[in-house]
Amino acid sequence: MTRTDGYLLDNRQTEAGQRFDALAALFDSTTFRHIEQFGIGSGWRCWEVGAGGISVVSWLAKKVGPTGRVVATDIDTSWAASATRPPIEVHVHDVGADEPPGDGFDLVHARLVLSHVPDRERALRSMIKALRPGGRLLVEDADPALQPLLWPDERGTQQQLANRLRHAFRQLLAERGADLAYGRRLPRLLREAGLRQVEADAYFPITSPACAALESATIRQVRAQLVAAGQVTDQDIDRHLANVTASAMDLATAPLISAWGRKA
Repeated sequence: MTRTDGYLLDNRQTEAGQRFDALAALFDSTTFRHIEQFGIGSGWRCWEVGAGGISVVSWLAKKVGPTGRVVATDIDTSWAASATRPPIEVHVHDVGADEPPGDGFDLVHARLVLSHVPDRERALRSMIKALRPGGRLLVEDADPALQPLLWPDERGTQQQLANRLRHAFRQLLAERGADLAYGRRLPRLLREAGLRQVEADAYFPITSPACAALESATIRQVRAQLVAAGQVTDQDIDRHLANVTASAMDLATAPLISAWGRKA
């Protein structure tokens, strides 16, 4: 298996950029709120794990200024051309297999990453190892098993089809090794890893234009795999995408669970 064989949502596909934009619209405000509470400022050294899009690393760069450092890593950095400028460094890196890209970080952050990493335990240890004493770790991950529906208010055929596709998508993720209940475990895992002052919360968008944009991009990105799995047809997907485009659909995401703590 190569580094990208297990990951369903390849960063190199056209829809990946659309997904990054939708995820930023949905979750950046939550991420930024938590990091602001840590007191981020000029000169901070930050490691953004599995960066994907540029919204978080660009925001971090503004916060830390020219005397700071933002190290952005991913197994595929094809997204990074527009982001590589001081104080941002971009490195190809597998958090579940490689040594950390440095140490003494004031902040290490990963969003929607670790649930997809085969060796999640090693990844978490690596992230904590890279922190300075007193440094902050923020891990944010979804918990699709906690809220498995795309359309929670299921009333008719459109909603049933939407939820059937979400079920098929979740099965694909699980078959690729994703932990669909990882989010809820984060507070315990951070405490067991020795972090202090561990806290957590959750954000659960139920309807927004970004939810619809995320759903459309995701389904188009994994369309071939969904059909090949035999649970849905091309006609099902065409009908669902038309519904997403034409209808006022109350589409939800899985809860994003954010957990944070301080290294002793």
